Amino acid sequence: MMKYPFILIRPIGKTSMSLLRNIKSKIKGNIKFVRKISLITTSCALVPFCANSVDIAPTSLSKSERNITAQLHLADTGIPWGMVWLPNGDLLITLRDGELKRLKKGKVIAETISGLPEIAVGRQGGLLDIVVHPDYASNGWIYFSYAKPDHHGNKSTAIMRAKLQGKALTEQEDIYVAQAYGNKGNHFGSRLVFDNEGDLYFSIGDRGQRDKNPQNITRDAGKIYRVRDDGGIPDDNPFVNNDEAKKAIYSYGHRNPQGMVKHPITGDIWTHEHGPRGGDEINLIGKGKNYGWPVISYGINYSGTEITELTQKKGMEQPLWYWDPSIAPSGMAFITSEKYPEWQGNIVIGSLKFGQVVMVTLEGNKVVKAEVIKDELTRVRNIKQGPDGYVYVAVDGKGIFKLIPDKSL
Repeated sequence: MMKYPFILIRPIGKTSMSLLRNIKSKIKGNIKFVRKISLITTSCALVPFCANSVDIAPTSLSKSERNITAQLHLADTGIPWGMVWLPNGDLLITLRDGELKRLKKGKVIAETISGLPEIAVGRQGGLLDIVVHPDYASNGWIYFSYAKPDHHGNKSTAIMRAKLQGKALTEQEDIYVAQAYGNKGNHFGSRLVFDNEGDLYFSIGDRGQRDKNPQNITRDAGKIYRVRDDGGIPDDNPFVNNDEAKKAIYSYGHRNPQGMVKHPITGDIWTHEHGPRGGDEINLIGKGKNYGWPVISYGINYSGTEITELTQKKGMEQPLWYWDPSIAPSGMAFITSEKYPEWQGNIVIGSLKFGQVVMVTLEGNKVVKAEVIKDELTRVRNIKQGPDGYVYVAVDGKGIFKLIPDKSL
């Protein structure tokens, strides 16, 4: 059954109601028709729904009644893009303007770490995500992504590993540098996560070249990648035997994934990615799979014009969930902590657009509900569950907050 991306939840006038009755029978036939009609029913509110359910099952982005306090953990006026804890409890924070900071456990002021590579800072580019090796205690490797200039006016996403000695990075080496196709400052990706086998996954956005990169496995960008911890290519990567393909590609057809996390039980890799105007997605990443962008999409151009008539196509994956209108998702974490017993097993996601923390309720691999659990945070850039069990939220221009639940949660 064809799905449509919204329902009307506010009272509307008789004229609009009559129009809706007239088009009700057409909903199954043309999702884009419905979207165009929605542009003239401006009194409506658009809400997300689960794109792979058997029946049409739209659900509103409701607000939780729980009282959650956002307690300031680290004040910073920059854009805190990535964060990761070291085994000793110190917190490393990447700032998009090209700074790496360490907040020592128990301290309130972070120190700056030197030794970063040359970084192309501007628009969406800069110093991006950061993770530590699963065996960091033994090998000391730290991994981060950044926008790399090529000295010809172009830039791309690169992945570097390095070690931390005192207040400086040492032994820096790029383990993957995507091909630079232009000087645009958008859609770098880029999240990082290790799987249970110690392989590193990372995302790179389509770099603003949607008709060239995402569907072409001979080109970087618009992909999820998998490499060994030293940048080597796993023997079972899906395109390793294709002489023309980028061997590190694990999946393709992505727009701009800025959320990635490993499922704490299954070990599967989950992502979310920005849609255009509408069509932000949550995806379960599969080896060699095509996620459709821009051949299929639940979004439209920012101008309101159509990108594609298709929302489904054979051989292309459907999202587990999508939002219309977009929430501009950024950051993603599974909740396992006893600090939030009613959230365990679910995902929390940040919203850049609305300054919210959204909890996505799961039943297995099915998304059944999305609700706002904290708002009024301006632009939420990242979310992590810390080693102390609390959820930490990075907010543009403000710093990092710790979410404190009330005792009834």
